[in-house]
Amino acid sequence: MKLEIIETGYFKLDGGAMFGVVPKRIWNKLNPADNQNMCTWSMRCLLLDDGESVILFDTGLGDKQDQKFQSHFEPHGTDSLLQSLLDKGYQPEDITDVFLTHFHFDHVGGACQHDDGGGIVPTFPNATYWTNKSHLATAMEPNPREKASFLKENFVPILEAGRMAYIEETNGVSWKKHITVDYYHGHTKAMMAPTINLPNGNKITYAADLLPSSFHVKMPYIMAYDMDPLLSMEEKTSFYKTAIAENHYIFFEHDPVTICGKLELNERGRYSITPVDFQNIIQ
Repeated sequence: MKLEIIETGYFKLDGGAMFGVVPKRIWNKLNPADNQNMCTWSMRCLLLDDGESVILFDTGLGDKQDQKFQSHFEPHGTDSLLQSLLDKGYQPEDITDVFLTHFHFDHVGGACQHDDGGGIVPTFPNATYWTNKSHLATAMEPNPREKASFLKENFVPILEAGRMAYIEETNGVSWKKHITVDYYHGHTKAMMAPTINLPNGNKITYAADLLPSSFHVKMPYIMAYDMDPLLSMEEKTSFYKTAIAENHYIFFEHDPVTICGKLELNERGRYSITPVDFQNIIQ
C-alpha cells in the first residue's frame, strides 16, 4: 500500500470565522492574520494506492472559479492538484475513486474542471466519486447560511455524468478493504471522515473539518462555519476518546504547517497535538 500527500495550494479565510468564539488575541498567536484579518490555510489531500484501487481523498479548491471568487479567498502557492498528482506519478485517468468528505467548495472544487469547449466535466474520467445521500440532499437544497459554500458546478456535473456513488450512512461502516468511515453532523450534514488501517497496524484518520488543523484541538475552538457548534464539540469529544483508545494518527487537511499529528491527553485532562513524521507512520 502507498500513501501520498497531495498538496493543492493554500487559500485565506477570515480568522474570526475559523476560530469562532475564541478571541483574536489568543488565536492570532497560532495562525497570525494579515491586515485584512485573513489567515492562510492549506488544502491538503491524500492519495491511497493499494494495487487495486487508487483513491483520492478530497480535491481542494480547483481553478475553475472566476477572478471575483478567487479574490475573496486568495488561492496561492506553487502546488496544484493535478501537478501534485503528476509529481507522484499519477495521471487523472489513473484515479479509480474520489472520496469527498463533504461538498464545501474548498474540499470538492477540484472534482470538476473545464473541458476544451468551456463545459464542466469530472476531472477524473475513470473515477467513481463517493458521497452519501443525506449530504447530497443538503448540498442540492442548502440552507441560506450554508448556500455560498455549496457551488453546484462542483458536483452536479458528476451526477450528470453518472459517476456518483453512495456510502452507507452507518458510523464505522467498512468502505473498501482498508478503510472505515464515520459520520459527523456538526460542521455540515453527514460529513464523512475516513480512517485508513495500514498494514503495519497504524491508523490514520483524515479528519476533514471535524479537526481542520492542530490549532483546533481545544474544545472551544470550533469554526463559525459549523452549522451546530455544540454538536461539533460533542463529536470532537467522542472522536478524541476513540482516537486515543485506538491509537489513531490525525491527518490535517487545512493546517498550514502540521501534516499529521498524534492526539495526547495530559494528567490535567487537556488535549494537545504532537506533530509526527508522516513517512514514519506509513513505513
